Amino acid sequence: MLKKLFGKKESTETVAVPDAPESVEGEAPPALEEAGPPESSEVPGEEPKLKKGFLRGAWEATKKLALTPVDPWFEAVAKGLDRTRQGLVNQVSSLLRLHGRIDDSLWEELEDILITSDVGTAATEKIISQLRALAKEKKMTTADPLLEELRGILGDVLGYHDEEVPTEPVEPLNIVSGRLNVILMVGVNGTGKTTTTAKLTHRLKGQGHRVILAAADTFRAAAIDQLLVWGARLGVDVIHQNEGSDPAAVVFDAVSAAKARKADVLIVDTAGRLHSKVNLMEELRKIKRVLTREIPDAPHEVLLVLDATTGQNAVNQARTFNDVAELSGLVLAKLDGTAKGGIVIAIRQEFQIPVKYIGLGEKLEDLQVFHPKPFLAALFGESDG
Repeated sequence: MLKKLFGKKESTETVAVPDAPESVEGEAPPALEEAGPPESSEVPGEEPKLKKGFLRGAWEATKKLALTPVDPWFEAVAKGLDRTRQGLVNQVSSLLRLHGRIDDSLWEELEDILITSDVGTAATEKIISQLRALAKEKKMTTADPLLEELRGILGDVLGYHDEEVPTEPVEPLNIVSGRLNVILMVGVNGTGKTTTTAKLTHRLKGQGHRVILAAADTFRAAAIDQLLVWGARLGVDVIHQNEGSDPAAVVFDAVSAAKARKADVLIVDTAGRLHSKVNLMEELRKIKRVLTREIPDAPHEVLLVLDATTGQNAVNQARTFNDVAELSGLVLAKLDGTAKGGIVIAIRQEFQIPVKYIGLGEKLEDLQVFHPKPFLAALFGESDG
C-alpha cells in the first residue's frame, strides 16, 4: 500500500512501529478519518499535500502489517530455502517470462534447470512430461502459466493433499507409550548425524519422553566424546564403551540400561560409515540383529541423515542404506546452506521414503518437521497462509 502511495521500494525487514500520535493535554484526540484517496492542494513548485486522515489510515495499515505474527516454522524454512529458491524457482520463473512462447527449446532449458537443481532425472522426466500434457490439454500459448502448474506437480510428488500443517511429520515417529522405543540413526561421516541425534533428543524430551542415548560409533573417540558432551548438555544418560569396542555390545548394554531405567526412547548413534564399505555395512546389520533379539519389533525407526549439500550423492546413499537397514524416514540436514534443496523432490520421487525432518541451522531448535505445504510456499516465495 505504502509503495503505491509514496513510490518507495518495500523492505522485508521488520521495523519498529511508532505509537499513534497522542493528543495535546486538554484537547480531544483527533478523530480518525477513514482512509481514502489522497486529497491534494497542488501549488506550483510545491509537493502535493496529503490529507491528514489518509496518513492516519496508512499508519494503521502499516501497524497492522508489522504486528502480524509470522509462523516461525515458515520463517525458518523460507530462510533456509533462499538459495534453492534462487537456483530453481527464480530461474524457472525468469525462463518462462523471457521465453514467452512454448516450444522445444523451452522444454530443454527447463529440463537443464531442474537437473542442475538436483531435482533428479526421474523426477525431472515426470515433471516435464506432465507439464507438456497440461500445456496441450489447456491449449496454452504462452509459458507464464507453467509456473503454477509446476508448483502443483511438485506438490503431487511430495504427497501434498492440501491438509493442515501438523506439529509432527505427516508420517510421525513410531513411538508407542508403554514400551521401549528404539530409533536407529544411520548415515555417512560429515552429514550432521550426531548433531541431529542431539536435536531429536531435545525435541523428544520437550514432549515429555525419557530418552537415553547409545554411543555405538566406537570407531572414533571423538564421536563418543561428542555424544557425551551433548548428553551432559541435554541432561540425558549416554551408554558408551571405549574406542574400538564392539558397537553391537554397546547397543546390548544400552537396551539393558534403558529397560532398567524405564526409558521411553533409546536413540542409537551409529558409526558414520561410508555406504560403499561392505564390512561397515555388515556391522550395521549386526546391530539390527542384536536389537531385534532383545526387542522383537525393534528398531521402531531407522532414520538416515543426509547432507543436503551433497546433492545427487545423497540419493546414492539413500539407495544403499535402504537395502541394508530398511529405512523408515529421512532427515535432510544442512538445508540452510545449499542451493540443492531440490534433492527433497528427487528422493521422494525415487524411494517414496518420507522426509520426516529437515535441519535448518546449528541450534537445537533448528530441527524442523518437514511438511510439503510450507516447504512449497517457501520455495515459491509465497506466504504461509
